[in-house]
Amino acid sequence: MGGPSVAIVGSGFSGLGLAIALRRAGFTELTVFERGDDVGGVWRENTYPGAACDAPSHLYSYSFEQKPDWSRRFAPQPEILDYLRGCARKYGVMEHMKFGTEVTGAEFDAAAGRWNVRTAEGETSTADVLVSACGQLSRPSVPDIPGLESFAGTVFHSAEWDHGHDLAGRNIAVVGNGASAVQFVPQIAPKAARLTVFQREPQWVGWKWDRRYPRARSWLNRRFPVLQRLSRLGVFLWFEVLLNPMLISPRGRRVLSAHVRALCRTTRWSVRDKETRRSLTPGYELGCKRVLVSSDYYRSLNLPHVDVVTSAIVKVTPDAVVTADGGTHQVDTIIMGTGFRSHGFFAPMRVAGLDGRVLDDAWKDGPHAYLGLAVAGFPNFFLMYGPNTNVGSGSVVHMLESQIAYIVQAVRALHDPEVLYMDVREGVLSEFDERLQRRLGGTVWNAGGCNSWYLQGGSRNASNWPGSMLDYRRRTRSLDPSDYRFVKR
Repeated sequence: MGGPSVAIVGSGFSGLGLAIALRRAGFTELTVFERGDDVGGVWRENTYPGAACDAPSHLYSYSFEQKPDWSRRFAPQPEILDYLRGCARKYGVMEHMKFGTEVTGAEFDAAAGRWNVRTAEGETSTADVLVSACGQLSRPSVPDIPGLESFAGTVFHSAEWDHGHDLAGRNIAVVGNGASAVQFVPQIAPKAARLTVFQREPQWVGWKWDRRYPRARSWLNRRFPVLQRLSRLGVFLWFEVLLNPMLISPRGRRVLSAHVRALCRTTRWSVRDKETRRSLTPGYELGCKRVLVSSDYYRSLNLPHVDVVTSAIVKVTPDAVVTADGGTHQVDTIIMGTGFRSHGFFAPMRVAGLDGRVLDDAWKDGPHAYLGLAVAGFPNFFLMYGPNTNVGSGSVVHMLESQIAYIVQAVRALHDPEVLYMDVREGVLSEFDERLQRRLGGTVWNAGGCNSWYLQGGSRNASNWPGSMLDYRRRTRSLDPSDYRFVKR
């Protein structure tokens, strides 16, 4: 078929899935730019001890490529990475990969209806369609702590784990207590001489109902694929029918919050020290921040050489972390469990659309995109896992597959030889965004009493979708041509 040429930036679940879908639809003129040396995105980069998915494996996978032999209910990082590598090989997209290539900029040529894509190596290429598949969680965030550069020991972020640094017998500071920290702290705590978790705010942590699947389960899945599909459906309904309403509906929150709070409270009672347990109790509404799951994080805090410090860090000296209460904590290793720059959806690219307008300027009041996919004034440009497409409960892979189907439809529309480019209408985008933000106002993410990475500047929610996964699937099932301005050649 050939068709429009497509440039995809990123080869994680989103970019890889889109490349596969385009090939299956007959569009073979595509290039996937990947700054790393392999596919996988965050699952290639995050290799810290204990790294694993916190959504069940049967749902956290492509619907078109079910894996019958997951080793566990919550698959570990190496297994997810192998799964993505296998998908890339099976569907023939490795030949489209351009590894070790970081895209630094892209400018739209309105006369030609094409994007000029620049790389860090100084190379330039063109494409009819540009897709940013960088995601929301690809760039580590490191807080600006005074004196950090003077630290004489070893410092690294959890997403850039230093496997050459032996943690045995070390005095370790872990800055942050989010989704990554609750996974790696139990793994490294037993070997440390002392480990101190510097906690800015407590988290809701529920029990992780993880288990290893028996071999018979894999055999049955292969023999009777319907069993795995039923398992996937059951997990999907659990999120959609039970958990998601708690986050997006005030009434649902009242009904389900008490039950889930009780489960989290039961988990927290595994911490023996009363003061520590009190410091781990959130004062904000459940779900306001990402609800974490772990069956061993709280237990690791019972170790005699593990402490939780809630006083804010004020500075770092060559051999210590100093807190606002006057405490000086001697350490030789600092691990940043401080998350990601979640609103840099296309960082570090400089994207310039019609009339040279830069996307950063278009988003000066906050990231926004129609269905999280398209931005007015940036023709033939689409985002994956863009603004307001994160799910507080469920699997982002389901959302990505909705986006993939939509973008394939857009590429089909651009296959018309008379069409130069398509640009989402400004009024369509603004009306969508206004309604979206109004709906978000009543959700737990906006009204739950916390300051999370979902919010930009403490107010605008640029991350979450205020509905169900099925609602998003319905909205993206068919591309409505009237939403776009089609410019003819």
